[in-house]
Amino acid sequence: MSQHPENEFELSNDEMHLYSRQILLEGWDIEAQEKLKLANVLMIGAGGIGCTSAELLARAGVGKITIIDADTIEISNLQRQIAFTSNDLGHYKAEVLAKHLQKINPHIQVNYQNSRFDESNADELVRHQDVVLDGCDNFSTRYLVNALCKKHQVPLISASAIGFEGQLFMVESDSACYECLFPKEQHANENLRCADSGVLATTPVTIAALQAHHALLFLGLGLTPLRQKLLLWNGLNLSQRILQFEKDENCPICQAT
Repeated sequence: MSQHPENEFELSNDEMHLYSRQILLEGWDIEAQEKLKLANVLMIGAGGIGCTSAELLARAGVGKITIIDADTIEISNLQRQIAFTSNDLGHYKAEVLAKHLQKINPHIQVNYQNSRFDESNADELVRHQDVVLDGCDNFSTRYLVNALCKKHQVPLISASAIGFEGQLFMVESDSACYECLFPKEQHANENLRCADSGVLATTPVTIAALQAHHALLFLGLGLTPLRQKLLLWNGLNLSQRILQFEKDENCPICQAT
């Protein structure tokens, strides 16, 4: 976890009240809540997944959230990107989401960048994080996020949603990675995006809630239920499967790290 001065470690009385329902949980105590307060989380994308996941982390008490997204808000986004309203049209998603989170929880720190996650900023953004949550909508960014998380040994929780279906998995330390599961030469069709293929309003929200839940389990309790496992969620029949996958011995990313 990130290092903070001692006076930043303890929960204030206001925070104790705000998070009281979590602290009352069996298996989740003040120590777990304090771990959330110390945590640094990077959100890649402020769309349908990012909006919901970031808001849940903010409400739960994650101490520092950084959001990066270059897009501005369009009317078609309002159907599923729950942090935005018609008053936000034309504004940057990352900035609007950051301000939304700060209003929800004034005890946390929220930073944002109105830019793409790319080679120019990736190293600096990833290296100091406790976990990265990827909810972007294009393969090139997903492969870059995966490579940088493996390079800096930062855990990655990757979520995707399209149509009526969603996927979720975790990459950590020496585990198999995104490119092991989806080799770049086989999964680089950028047409498979919500903007082009459609998505039901509830699909990204559901997957985002699962992503945020996994992040809280990891940050507060050190649990990794989807490490090297792929969760598949089907919104038409409400079924869920979890498949284990292994390292690809020929994966260029794993070989490099």
